[in-house]
Amino acid sequence: MDPKRILSVVSDDFEAVNKLILGQLHSDVNLVETISEYLIESGGKRVRPLLVLLTARCCGYPGNKHTLLATIIEFLHTATLLHDDVVDTSELRRGRSTANIVWGNAPSVLVGDFLYSRAFQMMVKLGDMRIMSILANSTNLIAEGEVQQLTNVRNADLTENSYREVIKAKTAVLFEASSHTSAVLSGVGSEKEEALRDYGTHLGMTFQLIDDLLDYNGDADEMGKNVGDDLAEGKVTLPLIYAMQNCSEENNKLIRDAILNNSSDNLDKIIDLVKSSGALEYTKEQASIEAQLAVDLLDGLPDNIYRDALCNLVKHAADRSN
Repeated sequence: MDPKRILSVVSDDFEAVNKLILGQLHSDVNLVETISEYLIESGGKRVRPLLVLLTARCCGYPGNKHTLLATIIEFLHTATLLHDDVVDTSELRRGRSTANIVWGNAPSVLVGDFLYSRAFQMMVKLGDMRIMSILANSTNLIAEGEVQQLTNVRNADLTENSYREVIKAKTAVLFEASSHTSAVLSGVGSEKEEALRDYGTHLGMTFQLIDDLLDYNGDADEMGKNVGDDLAEGKVTLPLIYAMQNCSEENNKLIRDAILNNSSDNLDKIIDLVKSSGALEYTKEQASIEAQLAVDLLDGLPDNIYRDALCNLVKHAADRSN
């Protein structure tokens, strides 16, 4: 299903979230508003707030606090992006110059802090200690995941298990928190709550696996970033891990040298090696496994258009090209 059709089933809620986002960006410091609005206006898929809205409606939630929760999730996500771009020295995101390139590292980090703190102000307004506890723990895990990824930079011996631990912490945890907190807000029983929590985890894993695949096989214009950025930054992801395990000793040494020596001299050749090794097919297969696990967890939920949309959201994550 087209992403716009998935969104259409909660279009009114989504519009309410957009208004809340703009309203919560207010600050007496002009630069805070300028950078925050630049980020929000750059678009993005807003998959995480969409996940909150679909989950709440699927569970029959009758109130309106789900839009506040979705806004909180989006602020947390945007804050992590600001910090990530500084750490990764990224220059492009969604086809636009990153905030750190336009305004510098210090303002980017500080506005990221503003968005984090504003998210927690909104959590207080939401008034649910369980939700606050889940989100506090999640943001802590995300920070740990980012630090772990940083320590893994230029680690040519990174294993698939270690890679999975990192992407679960830095990416899947916020997907998990989105569906989990929405289920808590909706007051479903513990069984459905657990299913929706795990659904979010597998959706997030699917999303990140495809992201890492597209870094070697995507369209730069569609993705809004350069192909091969992960390798250029020394990030060892699943396609590269698989390629190193399934290529000749000579090519393995070529890849290791590029990772260890921060060299992009053979970037095109390494991308070709990744493609010819079967790494992209393997990564796609792993994403498909995660996607199926996510879909299976929806079986016990009410049979309605929102559950269908949650199912299609997984399929879109597994099949997307940007």
